[in-house]
Amino acid sequence: MNGLASSTHDLQQPVVAFARRDVAVLSDHTTVRDALDTIRAQGLGERIVYFYVEDALGVLCGVIPTRRLLTAPLHQRIADIMIRNVISVSQRATMLEAYELLAARKLLALPVVDDAGHLIGVIDVQMFTGEAFDASEQALREELFEAIGFGVWQARDASPLRAFRFRFPWLLATIVSGVTCAVLASVYEATLAKLLLLAFFLTLVLGLGESVSMQSMTVTIQSLRATRVTLRWYLAALRRELSTAALLGAGCGSIVALVVWFWHGAAMAACVVGVSILLIVCSACVLGLSIPALLHALRLDLKIAAGPVTLALTDLSTIVLYFSLAAFLL
Repeated sequence: MNGLASSTHDLQQPVVAFARRDVAVLSDHTTVRDALDTIRAQGLGERIVYFYVEDALGVLCGVIPTRRLLTAPLHQRIADIMIRNVISVSQRATMLEAYELLAARKLLALPVVDDAGHLIGVIDVQMFTGEAFDASEQALREELFEAIGFGVWQARDASPLRAFRFRFPWLLATIVSGVTCAVLASVYEATLAKLLLLAFFLTLVLGLGESVSMQSMTVTIQSLRATRVTLRWYLAALRRELSTAALLGAGCGSIVALVVWFWHGAAMAACVVGVSILLIVCSACVLGLSIPALLHALRLDLKIAAGPVTLALTDLSTIVLYFSLAAFLL
C-alpha cells in the first residue's frame, strides 16, 4: 500500500489528525447561483469531490456531488438538491475505521465531524492510495475500492479474532440452511420411505445446484465490477441466465435420468430426478445472479457474503424442489 496506508500504526491514529481542511462548504439557504458565485470568489480546495452543506447553526446537513451542483438550475435552492443522508465519520474514529467506511459505502470522500455535527475536515481515497483517480470512470472506481478493501483487510490481517468477527456471521447462513434442510428432509420422510432411491441421488442433486449457483455467482460478480445494477440490467441478465440454465438443466437432468432408468429400471423415479434437476439448475442460476446483485445494491461485501448466502438458499430450494416434486408425482 502507498502513502499513509503503508503503516498499520498510522491507520490506528485518530482520523482528525489526517483530515484535509480545504473543504468546499455551502449554506443550505442559498441558491445554486449564489453558491457558484461564492465558489468562484473563494476558489476550490486542492481536491474537491463533494460539496458539503451546513445549516444556519453550522451543522453538517447535506452533501452535493459536483456534477449535481453544476447541472442544477441556477434558481434552485441548495437545500432542494442536496443529499440529506450524509455519511460521516466522528473525529474520534481511527483512520482504519474511516477507510473501512469508504470501502463499504464506495465513497470518494468522507466528512469528519465533531460531537456537535460541525464539519472539521475531509478524508478522501487519494490519501489512502497515494494515486489520483477519475470519478467519472466506473471501472476504475471499482478497482480503486477493491484495492482499498484489500488494504483494510491487510491492516486487519494480524488479528484472527477480527477476521472471525468479519466472516463468521455470514457462515451462520450455511449452518441455518443445513439445519433447515435436515428438518425439511424429515418432513418428506414418508416420500423417502416410499422410494429409497431418491436418497441415493440427493448428494448429486445438491452438488449440481451448488455448482451451478457458484458458476452464476462468479460470472455475476465479474460483471458487477464494470456495470451498475439497474432493473434493465437485471432483467437482461436474468433472461440470459435462465436460457443457459434451461440448457444446463436439460443436459444434466437427461444424463442422470438415464442413469437412474438403466440402473434401477424405475421410469417414474428417473423422471422425478431428471425434471427436479432441471428445476433446481434454473433456480440455482437465478439465485447465483440475484444474491450478488442484491448485495451489491446494498453495498455489502460480495467476496465474503455472496458465497455463503447463495449456497444456503440454493440448498434450501434444492431440497424443497426435489422432495416436493417426488411427493407430487409419486
